[in-house]
Amino acid sequence: MTGSLPAGVERRSFDGRTRLATRGPPVYGEPTDGEWRCWDARRSKLGAMLEADLDTGLTGDDRVLYLGAASGTTVSHVADFAGPTYAVEFAPRPMRDLCGVAEARGNLFPILADARKPSAYAHIVERDLDVIVQDVATRGQAAVAVDNAVFLREGGRLLLAIKARSEDVTAKPSAVFDRVCDELSPTYEILATERLDPLHDDHLAVVARKR
Repeated sequence: MTGSLPAGVERRSFDGRTRLATRGPPVYGEPTDGEWRCWDARRSKLGAMLEADLDTGLTGDDRVLYLGAASGTTVSHVADFAGPTYAVEFAPRPMRDLCGVAEARGNLFPILADARKPSAYAHIVERDLDVIVQDVATRGQAAVAVDNAVFLREGGRLLLAIKARSEDVTAKPSAVFDRVCDELSPTYEILATERLDPLHDDHLAVVARKR
């Protein structure tokens, strides 16, 4: 399953290599070319999905809920090309960095909250969003995706990076991936999966659609 890049994301040359890029102020020391900034797929699971040519369904004006925003490495790129982008992060220290990233992006809204408790930000995040991007290091990653589906419109997309070692450090990653996908299936139709090795060891990218 392959797809084109969303509007606002291009492949451009940085340091003699063709890499993903978005327009926006730099965030994490990434190479720049004028107003364009390199999107380092080694530091971004969503970037790795695009590098793998997965059909993410991103269009360039999506309304996005990003779970596990950390200090803003990936969500800053998302906000460069998307519409309203709600960025949920649990830890106060990276949230301070994320707030700094948001200062230069009027469509990026940092939310200090636990992605496992969507009721805590239900009064902030709009409903009928187009996309959930999930990159959280916790057990119960399927439950997080299912509980946050309330914010998605019917047919909206889930772009999930399953972290096998966060679910069960003792199990084979393939077994973890199968179990998480099974737990997703009542709520989401899984459209595509792709291992993200070697950019991200023991991670599976999942593209799914809300039923």
